[in-house]
Amino acid sequence: MSLDYHFTVEQEVGSATHAFFGFNGTAGIWRISALNEAGGWKDRTTVEDMDLAVRASLKGWKFVFLGDLMVKNELPSTFKAFRYQQHRWSCGPANLFRKMLMEIVRNKKVTLWKKVYVIYSFFLVRKIIGHIVTFVFYCIVIPATVLVPEVEIPRWGSVYIPTIITLLNGIGSPRSVHLVIFWILFENVMSLHRTKATLIGLLEAGRVNEWVVTEKLGDALKMKMAGKASKKLRMKIGDRLHVLELGVGAYLFFCGCYDFAFGNNNYFLFLFVQSIAFFVVGVGYIGTFVPQS
Repeated sequence: MSLDYHFTVEQEVGSATHAFFGFNGTAGIWRISALNEAGGWKDRTTVEDMDLAVRASLKGWKFVFLGDLMVKNELPSTFKAFRYQQHRWSCGPANLFRKMLMEIVRNKKVTLWKKVYVIYSFFLVRKIIGHIVTFVFYCIVIPATVLVPEVEIPRWGSVYIPTIITLLNGIGSPRSVHLVIFWILFENVMSLHRTKATLIGLLEAGRVNEWVVTEKLGDALKMKMAGKASKKLRMKIGDRLHVLELGVGAYLFFCGCYDFAFGNNNYFLFLFVQSIAFFVVGVGYIGTFVPQS
């Protein structure tokens, strides 16, 4: 659903209105003159395609998205690969924003409106604030209000606005509307890693330039697993356990129990379900698991 929103809303609508949208590395085509004028590829962040797109846009180039062209692509099959990918996709844009903010502000070739759009809508809202607010609000603030009853979140803030935002994000995947609840729960889990990666990018610390190629299993895994179907594959418990998810899940479950016993706002309905999502991910029961031996 997130990718459908990215293509259908961000890229297709951005192309139709001649607004800026990030370059998509899959089946993307560049003019040599645009590459040269923008300064070519740079390795200063882990999102070199977005870096080049922003610089080309600041030079006045416009992009076109052709949604009727279909190409084959493969999503990460293992949760480990997906986590590495999401770290790169969250850390890279935040770090690029840090490096390019003043360059965008000082640019004289684009309009003030385009500067505001790139800084506020493209970077701040979608690449930074969205990740942090999702995790802090749903996984820290709402559970904390259960323990501090004096703090009350109005219904428009806890229900109505999040519902509208979710529906808008689901526009790109109308045939998957029946999965929207599972998507919300999983996105809240992933917001933990995206928030951590975003802060690393903004502060330019730790794993800011870590580049791990996203592992794609493809048909090779099917053939390999078919040949070993008769053998019992071993796996280590540590390969499946994810401590961060288990810790947040325990926190949410505790808050849910507290609200069920002493509260009166029924947040435990959300907290129990969300904690289960964290536990499911925490014990590795998501995606394809590939044993090491």
